[in-house]
Amino acid sequence: MNVAFKDRDRPDRALDAIAEALLLPSGIDGVYARTAAFEDVVNGLTAAISRLREPGTEVLRFPPVMSRRQLEKSGYLKSFPHFLGCVCCLNGGEAEVGAAVDRFEAGEDWTQSLSAADLVLSPAACYPVYPLVASRGDVPAEGLLFDVASDCFRREPSKQLDRLQSFRMREYVFVGTASQVDEFRRRWLTRGQAFASQLGLTWRVDQASDPFFGRGGKLMAMSQVEQALKFELLVPVHSAEQPTACMSFNNHRDHFGAAWSLRTAAGYVAHTGCVAFGIDRLALALFATHGLDLERWPGAARKTLAI
Repeated sequence: MNVAFKDRDRPDRALDAIAEALLLPSGIDGVYARTAAFEDVVNGLTAAISRLREPGTEVLRFPPVMSRRQLEKSGYLKSFPHFLGCVCCLNGGEAEVGAAVDRFEAGEDWTQSLSAADLVLSPAACYPVYPLVASRGDVPAEGLLFDVASDCFRREPSKQLDRLQSFRMREYVFVGTASQVDEFRRRWLTRGQAFASQLGLTWRVDQASDPFFGRGGKLMAMSQVEQALKFELLVPVHSAEQPTACMSFNNHRDHFGAAWSLRTAAGYVAHTGCVAFGIDRLALALFATHGLDLERWPGAARKTLAI
């Protein structure tokens, strides 16, 4: 699927002006303080996405950390080890911890005293869902639908505003049969495009692949594209030639079902799929498209966001 960009000749807004007004640097690339104006739009997006929620959806909100063992079991370390952020802590008694503090005071490297905890930073909002489903037994015949959100982390430092290390993700996740997941994604491809149009965004939808790690990852990415397992809704935040992925529509097939022994009511391995909204990217896309003055935004966008 490929929808041509509308208003292709629109001059791009100066992203440095947007950054100065909305996103304040922290001293670390890809990590920003967000201003009230930015958060007003984020809150509007969050509420608008909630209004798209289908009946029977279970709402879950996850913390920004999750079990390291659960993420390992889901296969993340094999596919995306270059993005993973682990939680490390100072362990031991007063003497051991105090020695680390003393090294810091002496201008030495105190981080050698750190050891990995049983937590990692969540790389996507959906990962904690699958072990939770596994703990409940077989998936019912009608499938399971979740609305999940989390602050997420991926280790990809960048000075580009649309590639943050710390960002917010909202997802609708479906667990069920292969045909149910296909239908779920078809529905949301249509709804996602309608939502982008309501926001007054310039967009196109195209096939995509995840940034898998290493030489083997290139083959996995090729397979993902060949099977049309991932689509992205792209907005020209920088330019039409290098658009930003603001939504994704994903069919995981039986990857998580096999990893977590998820079974349908008929006894088959369950399939899963999700639609993901990059909340910070969508907010940035809106400011890049409509400017900094919210009162001058199109009426349809203001109505959708209730601002």
